[in-house]
Amino acid sequence: MAKPRTRFVCQQCGATQVRWMGRCPECGAWNAMVEQVIEEPPSRSSLRASRGTVVAPAKAQPLAALSTEGEKRLPIPMEELSRVLGGGLVPGSVTLVGGDPGIGKSTLLLQLAGLMGREGAPALYVSGEESPQQIKMRAERLGIANPHLYVLAETSLEPILSQIEDLRPGLAVIDSVQAIFSEEFTSSAGSITQVRECAAAILRLAKAMGVPTFLVGHVTKAGHIAGPRVLEHIVDTVLYLEGERYHAYRLLRSVKNRFGSTNEVGVFEMSDRGLLEVTNPSRVFLEERLAHATGSAVAVTMEGTRPILVEVQALVSPAGEVPRRTCNGVDFNRLLLLTAVLSKRVGLRLGEQDIFVNVVGGLRVFEPAVDLAVAMAIASSYYNRPAAEDLAIFGEVGLAGELRSVSQSDRRLREAAKLGFTRCLMPRTRDGFPHLEGTTPLLARTLAEAVAMGLEPQ
Repeated sequence: MAKPRTRFVCQQCGATQVRWMGRCPECGAWNAMVEQVIEEPPSRSSLRASRGTVVAPAKAQPLAALSTEGEKRLPIPMEELSRVLGGGLVPGSVTLVGGDPGIGKSTLLLQLAGLMGREGAPALYVSGEESPQQIKMRAERLGIANPHLYVLAETSLEPILSQIEDLRPGLAVIDSVQAIFSEEFTSSAGSITQVRECAAAILRLAKAMGVPTFLVGHVTKAGHIAGPRVLEHIVDTVLYLEGERYHAYRLLRSVKNRFGSTNEVGVFEMSDRGLLEVTNPSRVFLEERLAHATGSAVAVTMEGTRPILVEVQALVSPAGEVPRRTCNGVDFNRLLLLTAVLSKRVGLRLGEQDIFVNVVGGLRVFEPAVDLAVAMAIASSYYNRPAAEDLAIFGEVGLAGELRSVSQSDRRLREAAKLGFTRCLMPRTRDGFPHLEGTTPLLARTLAEAVAMGLEPQ
């Protein structure tokens, strides 16, 4: 009998090697390489022979002759989640939800299952990590009492697929895909083979029955979904639930969506009743802002098609031997770039200063439009002069110290005016600026001009 083929898989990041190594070359973890037998899935020809069936080959069809009636979306009674998914659930779609432990993935999907379960099309919540009693206790804490919500505690793939076929739910949630295993393969749950084949089997059933399905995925230390990278290619949508552990707000982002945009974001607040939707995140992020505080600036950022106003704080203080640069919520390399531009083009002597930058509320902002607000917050702390209280800021900063225009300026101005900001510091462009009643644009061509215009006199 031939010896089965094996490979070594890192339990931290999922990297594979043909031989054992003491340290993983991908993530650097020590003693994380585990030998696994390479399971060869049965070929399609062998499956057809075993079943005694003949499958007709697929034929190409004209694009104009195809119908999209089967892709009508199912409404979701959670506006923030519906926004991220592109406007509702597509029948037969499979969505993978990842995030750090304890961030709220199971809570969000249990709430969704409780809202979607209805007579004739119940919701099925499958847990491979909790008992039915534990799920019941969590549902009571969240106030979920839907008689059409069914719960199954199972880790074997075959009974799960059988329950989905018998129940024919309107929504299926499997928590988590790394806890499920198929009896056709000898490897343990969470292995490369098990995760790939279980996800593929769930996808085939979901497409055949038209059941929208959510899979919960564990993440590695690096923040990526554990298991083979092909897992993210198999599913239709990949969502990440983000947030700081000690902040109440959670952001739901889409990094892949075959049925909509990946630029949308949903904002939730964690409470004792579960995840609550935040319909006006700008007001929430600014409600505790101090008036006339130095080192503070209000940035107008875009999350997809939604403008959000956030407070950017900076602290500049004399450094010791080696100056420090620390940021939370903005890109570190971008902070270094802005520091260099402020030193070279504006004349701030920041080489001897520690600089700390933070985006309030745990929000992570990476679009270039926040550059001007970060630079203004640093200048405000350096000069010890506050920015104008009624001033909102957006714009990209170039290496020459020039300000560059950003997209959707009219939406940003409209959101700023809605929250009571009467002035908006923004780049001067050839096309002029959008006129909006209630907000006066302050136009600057360079960063030095913006600093002079935006800071209050001493």
